[in-house]
This record gives sequence, C-alpha cells and structure tokens, in this order.
Amino acid sequence: MSGHRIGRTTEDIKRELTAIFRRLKDPRVTDCFISIIRVEVTNDLSYCTVYISAMEGMDKAKEALKGLKSASGFIRRELGKALKLRHVPELIFKATDSVEYSANISRILNNLEITDFEEEETDDD
Repeated sequence: MSGHRIGRTTEDIKRELTAIFRRLKDPRVTDCFISIIRVEVTNDLSYCTVYISAMEGMDKAKEALKGLKSASGFIRRELGKALKLRHVPELIFKATDSVEYSANISRILNNLEITDFEEEETDDD
C-alpha cells in the first residue's frame, strides 16, 4: 500500500471509531469524556493501535480501556461495516494522559497571562 492510502485509511478508521464510541452502552466508556488521540495502522492492515485519553485523568482512561477491550469485537464488526475493508485490522487500545497533560499546560499558560497582564497595568500607573 502506498503511504497516502495508509494515511487516508487511518483517518477513516479514526473518524468511524469516534462515531462507534458514541453508540457504545458500556458504562465504563460512557461515564467519561474519551477522545481518540492517535491511530496507527500497520502497512498490511493487520493491526490498528488506538491511543485514547480521558479528560478526567489516567485512571478513568484505564477504566474505559477495559470497556473498549471487552467491546472490541462489536467495534471491529461495526468498523468493517462502515469502511468495507477486505481485512478489518485487529484493534489494540492503549491509554495515554495527553489530554490531561494538555489541560494542565493550558491552565499554567492562562495563569501566566493573567500575572503578566496585571504587572503591565501596575507599571503603567
């Protein structure tokens, strides 16, 4: 497979997985805000690694991971129906804390902006 075709297939898988996650009824998955961070597909489409993160933190992401692993057969079947691939890759779910990390960085930057703005006002007076 050529590089752009793998990239396009990866984006299609990510888009469809997002839609499938919304239809899941497992409380471990639906009780937290899950986002798909990255999807990696092998060249022969035999494996697909899906990196997920939860806004509530790493503990919730790991709990959601258990729900996703138990529903992987359903997810894989729905993915096959949506994409009409000859071979639907085996799904491997991994948890990351990148959303929590990004939120923390954003919070720090917002605090810095307020502090810098307040200092500029006192210098002008």
